[in-house]
Amino acid sequence: MNANLIDKNKSQINIVLHEREQMKASRQENTLEKTSPLHIIDKYFSSFVGLTHLKNCMKEIYATKLINDQRASHGLAVEKQVLHMIFTGNPGTGKTTLAREIAATFFRLNLLSKGQFIEAERADLVGEYIGQTAQKTRNLIQQAIGGVLFIDEAYSLARGGEKDFGREAIDTLVKQMEDFSDQFVLILAGYPKEMDRFLQMNPGLASRFPFKHTFADYSVEELMDIALQITMEKQYELTAEASWKLKHYLRKQLAQKERHFANGRCVRNLIEKAIRMQALRLVNQGNYNYNDLLYIDIDDLSFTD
Repeated sequence: MNANLIDKNKSQINIVLHEREQMKASRQENTLEKTSPLHIIDKYFSSFVGLTHLKNCMKEIYATKLINDQRASHGLAVEKQVLHMIFTGNPGTGKTTLAREIAATFFRLNLLSKGQFIEAERADLVGEYIGQTAQKTRNLIQQAIGGVLFIDEAYSLARGGEKDFGREAIDTLVKQMEDFSDQFVLILAGYPKEMDRFLQMNPGLASRFPFKHTFADYSVEELMDIALQITMEKQYELTAEASWKLKHYLRKQLAQKERHFANGRCVRNLIEKAIRMQALRLVNQGNYNYNDLLYIDIDDLSFTD
């Protein structure tokens, strides 16, 4: 009788101790995650929905920087990182916004000396007469030293044919990327098919971009997450009916695969339009209580199914 009681108590003690060990291990894992230097990447890019592959690339880059610092402190050889990138994707998938965040983050992490973000287009690189294009392109690179140079619709540089000065801009970019490989980050962006053709124009161009990321169209769930994020930032909420209507509309747009549908940008525009429609409705009704001011209703979404 006493022996059975002792065995039972031992089992209970073992169970309790086992549970305590599990809780302790869990707390240690959480602490490790929060104290890991790479956790800062999650912090800086937490507002971006999806983009798991690119976020992992950011961790690879930062981890390499940290290890290079340690290697240098031990007198070991260090390879400087070349961080030029290619972004491909449809409009509104976050290419420009993410490029801007990369400039700021790389500066915070001491990967870039200044962190400025320069957004350029064809007219900023291509001149009107012989010799002007190379100079304009070199000047733009000099402005970008220490930061990020972002060229959207980069394939427009190759639209003018054999005699167009756009080819001179491309050749100059290739040369400048070699001369200042680790002193700035060049990000070329555009539609996937057009960017593929563009990169084939110069044999040395594609190989100079170690990071290539395709920005897929957001799913309906991801677009709804973006809508929720935008409304929370602006201190609004969607009613259940409004949320259903928005989700139905987004699902229809994605099913049609319309190229003009601007993904996350479209969601932002829809929410901002809904806020204006809500304001118009409330002023006309004369209702200004807390819930009226907070909620965006189904009638505030001014698109048709």
